[in-house]
Amino acid sequence: MVELVGRRAECEALDRLVADVLAGASRVLVLRGDAGVGKSVLLGYLSDRVAGWRVVPAVGVESEMELAYSGLHQLCAPLLDHLDELPVPQRDALATVFGLSPGSAPDRFLVGLAALTLVAQAAEQHPLACIVDDAQWLDQASAQIVAFVSRRLLAERVALVCAARTQIEDGALGGLPALPVGRLSDSDARLLLGSVHIPLDAAVADQIIAESHGNPLALLELPRTWGAAGLAAGFGLPGSRPVAGKIESSYVQRLLRLPADTQLLVLTAAAEPLGDLALLRRAAGALDIEMAAAAPALDAGLLQLRKRVEFAHPLVRSAAYRAAAAADRHRVHRVLADATDAQRDPDRRAWHRARATSGPDEQVAAELERSADRAQARGGLAAAAAFLTRATDLTSLPAARTRRALAAAAASVQAGAFDNARTLLTVARDGEADELQRAQIDLISAQMAFASKRGNEATLLLLAAAQRLLPLNLQFARQTYLDAFSAAQFAARLSGDVGIAEVARAVRSAPSSSARRSADATANTSTNVRVRWPIRRVAVAGKSGHSSAARSIRA
Repeated sequence: MVELVGRRAECEALDRLVADVLAGASRVLVLRGDAGVGKSVLLGYLSDRVAGWRVVPAVGVESEMELAYSGLHQLCAPLLDHLDELPVPQRDALATVFGLSPGSAPDRFLVGLAALTLVAQAAEQHPLACIVDDAQWLDQASAQIVAFVSRRLLAERVALVCAARTQIEDGALGGLPALPVGRLSDSDARLLLGSVHIPLDAAVADQIIAESHGNPLALLELPRTWGAAGLAAGFGLPGSRPVAGKIESSYVQRLLRLPADTQLLVLTAAAEPLGDLALLRRAAGALDIEMAAAAPALDAGLLQLRKRVEFAHPLVRSAAYRAAAAADRHRVHRVLADATDAQRDPDRRAWHRARATSGPDEQVAAELERSADRAQARGGLAAAAAFLTRATDLTSLPAARTRRALAAAAASVQAGAFDNARTLLTVARDGEADELQRAQIDLISAQMAFASKRGNEATLLLLAAAQRLLPLNLQFARQTYLDAFSAAQFAARLSGDVGIAEVARAVRSAPSSSARRSADATANTSTNVRVRWPIRRVAVAGKSGHSSAARSIRA
């Protein structure tokens, strides 16, 4: 085991964590630090310390953040040999979200219990280490489940250790025990820089130490990139950019030195974040590239091919993908789509097909819509929004483009992506929209105001949207009145002309129940909007007149 320069305190903390778990106590820890500061190296140190344990690794991938439970799948897939030991409701919930069996979207609390039980069962025979790198890129559903499990582990001989960047909001992992991973001191930085074995002028060494800001990866990568000649004369040093940018630029230059086939193979691995070695082999065959072409990347320390494909650092993956030409990215996504089993993983295949497409394609757009439906059934609103947004981009027919833009905007509001929702609403407004769709544009705008501002403006907008929907679709109108009632509850403490009483009067002036049922039967024959995404409601409390109004809405 190599001693890490300047990381004695962090290593001692990890040693204590290992000792505690061996003594019978569960431990949770989140390593927090900047990109390249050494979090992944510390996770490697921990992996060495838990040799002989059952180790389950996972890596958050930015391009998969919209795919619900994709991160949880990495953690739980190696443990599914214990799936039959779970209580039936938990087993069915986990099987549903992983696509192992059909069913409606399970309650996320039940999925959390299932993951907790699965981890506990797996740790009964041997201590278990769950190690998650780049946790800031976990999809929201997985991050919530990881946090749920972390807060309920007690004495299961489980170590759950994550690494996340400090610049990213804590989100679901906020409040968990954390270990800050800071910059190296100047003396430790100088010691680490000396390990590169490249002759440096003292002034240049000082400049590298200053510009790296004590970031270990920057200290190691910059000298290797620019070479002895350039560094000795002080040429070629990057300007004042963020350290992560410098590091990624360094990886780009190293990648560009590789043979063309190797670069294309590395790009293919970067475009498929699952690290599936068999899939990479199939894709390489389709590209007429031998797997032996990976050797230069392996020799350069950029890539490892074990049971799965592993990059030396997440920035290698992003560097390989961003530096590639658009035509090459389209090409590798095309072969990855063809190499992906359409029956086992239709959503990932659809996503690769969409990324391989540069112009309108109705077949791919329809496939993305079906993926959005499946994502919604699993509770993956961000995934549904991503699929529908890309489907909108690939749609040329005006009516279909408007319909998909509306569905994508509604999903984006639910996922909290308000900027994306505004852009999609603009697409819908500028397209061919009928009267019901125009009313839905108003409705989604009002929902966005309610979700983002919680002010009196939302009540007014929701009430107006409900009234516009009355002659078009009374079912939507009643739901929107409930939204307006909820918004009025939030805004009750604010001054304004529209409140609970005004909403109640509007409801009571609506058509009678018999008229509603007749109108709904007619309106529901029109399917201009594929899906209704209701906003979260609050319990109605207050005077009896207010409760009566709420009951009238639901009637």
